[in-house]
Amino acid sequence: MNSQPPPQPTSWKALPGAPLGGTVLARLDEIADGAAFLVNLSEGGQSFGAVLLRSGDQVFAYVNRCMHFGVPLATKVQYLYAEPHQSIRCNVHAAEYRWHDGHCITGECAGIALWPIPVRIAGEFVLVADDHA
Repeated sequence: MNSQPPPQPTSWKALPGAPLGGTVLARLDEIADGAAFLVNLSEGGQSFGAVLLRSGDQVFAYVNRCMHFGVPLATKVQYLYAEPHQSIRCNVHAAEYRWHDGHCITGECAGIALWPIPVRIAGEFVLVADDHA
């Protein structure tokens, strides 16, 4: 009998329900400049959550999963505690992550970063970037 826990994913792509390149995450006009936006995708019975953060014409995307405890950063955008263009905080243990690169700057996860999701803007849509690796 194996008593070791199952291996943990090391990339956002290894998470259940991770979207493929070209998947639409949101319309750009749904995300105000300096605002956070939560996305929940469901395919094949798997759910996948992402946080989108807009700064002007740029959108940063991260898996909606606190690196300290593995729970969603927030289940509703108003619980995300976003400081526009600066940081977001997990609503469970208040771990704080930088807006532009997802690095944890305060809390139990200091020095660890959220899993970034590569995105691109195509016209009016924010899409998961195609995988060219």
